[in-house]
Amino acid sequence: MKNTGKIGNKIFRSGATAAAVTILVTLAAVATFLVVRAWPAISDPSVRIRTVGSAEELNIWQFTGPQIFGTVLAALFAMILAVPLSIGIALFISHYAPKHLAQPLGYMVDLLAAIPSVIYGLWGAMWLIPKLVPFYEFLSKYLGWIPLFAGPVSTTGRVLFSASLILAVMILPIVTAVTREVFLQTPKSHEEAALALGATRWEVVKMAVLPFGRSGIISAAMLGLGRALGETMAVVMVLSVGSSYSFNVLQAGKHSTIAANIALQFPEATGTYTSALIATGLALFAITMIVNMIARWIIARRAEFSGAN
Repeated sequence: MKNTGKIGNKIFRSGATAAAVTILVTLAAVATFLVVRAWPAISDPSVRIRTVGSAEELNIWQFTGPQIFGTVLAALFAMILAVPLSIGIALFISHYAPKHLAQPLGYMVDLLAAIPSVIYGLWGAMWLIPKLVPFYEFLSKYLGWIPLFAGPVSTTGRVLFSASLILAVMILPIVTAVTREVFLQTPKSHEEAALALGATRWEVVKMAVLPFGRSGIISAAMLGLGRALGETMAVVMVLSVGSSYSFNVLQAGKHSTIAANIALQFPEATGTYTSALIATGLALFAITMIVNMIARWIIARRAEFSGAN
């Protein structure tokens, strides 16, 4: 029996090690592929790139910069819209809703997370966006002094703000589901201690639930951000793409995201233009890695701070 246990431990350890090494090898292989295929475009800044359907020629930095800007701006808006709402929904399901209501709501959130992105894109393009145009006109009329909402407003609604709304709807179930599970893991002794001290339900949430779930909230937000940064089809279906550094999110043809631009342009791209598109993919890969590294650093710092206290 003792030998059997030792053999099982060795097999499990070897399997876990092999899985970890596979992840690292795969990551290195993807990075190597992107660098090698993008090198013809990024090694010579003087190379001029003519985008499909345009007579304008750009160097690699002029081509890549607006794509990165649009990707980050769309993801940032999606996070601002989705994360606070996700935390509120998760708190309602875990600590406020009665059990007969919380369980069906939890199932609905899980089902929404499983819906393919193309369905969200169809829903947004055919139903949601036409209904948003009057709202955009309202924003431009009363908040037009803010560069984000300056006119003229696109009559099609195929603008970056629409793409951000669709991305927010897409990441909302993921962030909510993860955050809900984290909140449910709050030690009951912490909550009961707060109640014994006369705390209200909100004070229990503020003093016990949110501090306990802070690292989980960050992890859920980073998971949603990863999907928002890399989403392709939903953005392609609702955004009229462009290439600029404009902060105006209500005008069409001003922005694009890296993933959407690759999906639209890659089938017709050849030569250096293919390398330029892969270079934008390399930029997206780097952005995602940096975001995840920052998230891990924040979580580690929080854990150290909590341990010190």
